[in-house]
Amino acid sequence: MPAPARDRTSGRLATAAVAALLALPTLAACSGDDSQAAEEGKSPEEVLAQASARLTDTSGVDLTLSTPALPDGVSGITRAEGTVTDAPAFEGTITVVFAGQTVDVPVIAVDDTVYAQLPFTPGYDKVNPKEYGAPDPSGLVGEDGFAGLLTLTESPEKGESVRGGADNSEVLTTYSGTVPGDAMDAVIPSSSGDSFDVEWQVTDTGELRTATLTGVFYPRAEEMTYTVEFADYDTEKDITAP
Repeated sequence: MPAPARDRTSGRLATAAVAALLALPTLAACSGDDSQAAEEGKSPEEVLAQASARLTDTSGVDLTLSTPALPDGVSGITRAEGTVTDAPAFEGTITVVFAGQTVDVPVIAVDDTVYAQLPFTPGYDKVNPKEYGAPDPSGLVGEDGFAGLLTLTESPEKGESVRGGADNSEVLTTYSGTVPGDAMDAVIPSSSGDSFDVEWQVTDTGELRTATLTGVFYPRAEEMTYTVEFADYDTEKDITAP
């Protein structure tokens, strides 16, 4: 006996619903993988060039440079944290080991001048950061900083891709290579190695998220590693001299 028309209609609707549900993962995967597929078509050099351009184009970015420890007897930077803008300018704090003491120094860099609030002194003073093994932090992300290092990476190779970022919403891919020692001077002026191993972690949208730098950063010292994290691209901040 033929099924009632309403039953046949219900059955067709149920079948269509199941088919639609089965199709959802495929559609979602295609949509979510678009940017990753685009990255797969680029060479490592092209990806690093895109990350470099993103750094130079941003109005500002939050940067954190750190190392677990310095080699014995070395005076230098253990941490730098702050905002770098395209003025160029920087405002943040640099942690320095100097003469055996570890101090946190508030720093403002603007108009090619670096101001630091030195321990036990009121207000800010003009300083030469190279005396402390530090760069002018306002230039850290420009062509003389990390943007330049990205494009100077020699023999870059693509590594693994992992999920990361807020809610694991980003695809992060590692690119490894080396950079010449003289190029590293802009980031750490005391750098004395002939070359440095680098690992760049780049998002599927072309933003540098993490840099890992390994080599001899201080004369007559052992190799060590600095890790640099980049966040909040396109930050807007008006930084002025103190």
